[in-house]
Amino acid sequence: MSDENKSSFTPANAGPTATRSTVPMWIFSLTLILLFAGAVWFDHAGGWFNAQVYAPYENAEELEAYQPKSGAAEHIAEGKKTYDTICAACHGPDGLGKPGQAPPLAGSEWVNAKGDKRVVEIPQLGLNGTLDVEGKTWNLQMAPMGAALSDAALADVLSYIRSSWGNQAPPVTADDVKSIRAAIVGHPAISGETGLNAIKE
Repeated sequence: MSDENKSSFTPANAGPTATRSTVPMWIFSLTLILLFAGAVWFDHAGGWFNAQVYAPYENAEELEAYQPKSGAAEHIAEGKKTYDTICAACHGPDGLGKPGQAPPLAGSEWVNAKGDKRVVEIPQLGLNGTLDVEGKTWNLQMAPMGAALSDAALADVLSYIRSSWGNQAPPVTADDVKSIRAAIVGHPAISGETGLNAIKE
């Protein structure tokens, strides 16, 4: 065999030879885009970059809602639970009432009255007849929804109503409810606006 034939001979089991090649730029671009999108999502949904927030909460407001309450905030939180369970079905979760069913509590002159005697007596005794609320006349048949609540629970829900949706009336205490209840034992349901006006604050 000649030297020329030897140099052109390639064994059958010879492997591929390595060659230099570059990674396509689109792979780099796609990787950077995915990393950036992931960082944006993590910053928005994870909340870990806020020292006050820990996963799985997304922001400080959400975290605050789960924190234990104390003092006045605890009473308002308990009052909201009672309101959502008992009162919201008629007066609405936003306190705006329902046409033909129940008047608004938000901005109501009866809710925002200085004294608390009326607002305690209404859920304790119930209210029947006509009543003007914010210039609109309502014909009511309200059962004594608060009669089954404890003094503390009724005070809490009334305090929640008087401090929500723009209302700025003073809170109601359990002692207030207890003394008012003792004074109206056996009293019939309140008869409309005439009955409410007869209640001395």
